[in-house]
This record gives sequence, structure tokens and C-alpha cells, in this order.
Amino acid sequence: MADLYYIEDNPDIAGIVKEYLEQKEFHVTIFPTLSQAKQAIQTRVPTLVLLDQSMPDGRGDSLCQWIRNNWSELPIIFLTVRGDSRDIISGFQNGADDYVVKPFELDVLYSRIMALLRRTGNIASRYLSCGGITLDQNRRTISCQSKEIPLSAAEYQLLLYLLQNKGKTVTREKILEQVWDVNGNYVNNNTLTVTIKRLRDKLGRPACLKTVRSVGYRMEDPV
Repeated sequence: MADLYYIEDNPDIAGIVKEYLEQKEFHVTIFPTLSQAKQAIQTRVPTLVLLDQSMPDGRGDSLCQWIRNNWSELPIIFLTVRGDSRDIISGFQNGADDYVVKPFELDVLYSRIMALLRRTGNIASRYLSCGGITLDQNRRTISCQSKEIPLSAAEYQLLLYLLQNKGKTVTREKILEQVWDVNGNYVNNNTLTVTIKRLRDKLGRPACLKTVRSVGYRMEDPV
């Protein structure tokens, strides 16, 4: 099921669109402010974003630009009022892939969504996120609070494994087996301890990377 974030402050419009798209087997999450949407995207990258231009805490094109700077290929459809060509131009200049003019027919919106997803595929699957940390599996890059963080190969593989098992406690033994011993290389427990410390320091000691005493580690989103 495709995960769609809909950024809209009008609850009546948002509710109608959500009900319709969920009948089309989308999972729709509504955000009434840009700040709430921004926080959510840093936690979990969606399949597609529907973004209204006029929001109570700012203009949608500012969030559009922020998304494009951090998730360069994440599909974005811009929603704007009829007749305001400046908003349409601004949306495209800041990275929108398509636009729909309000008020719109639901089947028109759905056809635009499907056309965009056919072009882009499920971009969200390449990103793993937790607590403001995002790993791009295609580019092999890490960003923390929108800032790119350089990691060693061992640190990257360790973070990748923890994010792939997000929400689960992974034992030290399993990490050593999966991250290092896959190539037949022997690594002791001290190496893992040192690598975890370096990773934590580089990421600013994030609350989402937890130590489970005498067992291992777990990545989970802050409550």
C-alpha cells in the first residue's frame, strides 16, 4: 500500500480526499501544518506528497524546496488555487513534479497521482529513516537533521543494519555476524563497541539509537 502524505489545513477537503484515496488503496496521513509534515517526513519518507500552497505556518513551496534538497526524487504534487499562475511557477521552481488546481475532481487528482508514480516508482523504498536520521541506499549517504554526515564503511553498514531492523533489538552477536563476518572476517566485541561510539558521536548522540544493556542495540523513533 502506497504511503501518501497530504498537507492540507482545511479538514473538510482533507477528509474527502483521504476517504477517496483510501478507497483506492492508498494509506493517507493528513498534516494541517508544514512543521508537522516536516517532522513526519524526517521520521518516515512517504511514497508521495500532496502539498497545498497556502498553509497557516507558511507557504507550501518552502517545504517543497526543503524536501527536494533532502530527498531529491521524492514525488510531489503541488495544490494551488485556480488562476494563480505565480503559485504554479513557484511550485515548479522549488521542485514540484506536477500540480493540480483547486477545486479539483477526485478522479483527476487520482489520475495525476498514478501517472506520477508510474514515472517515478516507489522512491520511498530507497530511504530508511529514524529520529531525523535518513539513509539513502542508492547514493549511500547519511543525513542527520538535513545535514549530510560522512561515515566510514563499517559505520555505514552498522547503521544500515540497525535501520533495516528498526524497532527490533538486535544482539551484538547478530550484528557481528551480519555486518562484519559476512565476508569471513573475524571481528571482536571491542570493535563493535568502538564503532557504535563513533557512530553515535558523528550523529550527535541521537536518542533513537538505544543500547539494550547486556543484549545489543535498537533503533526506534522517539515517542
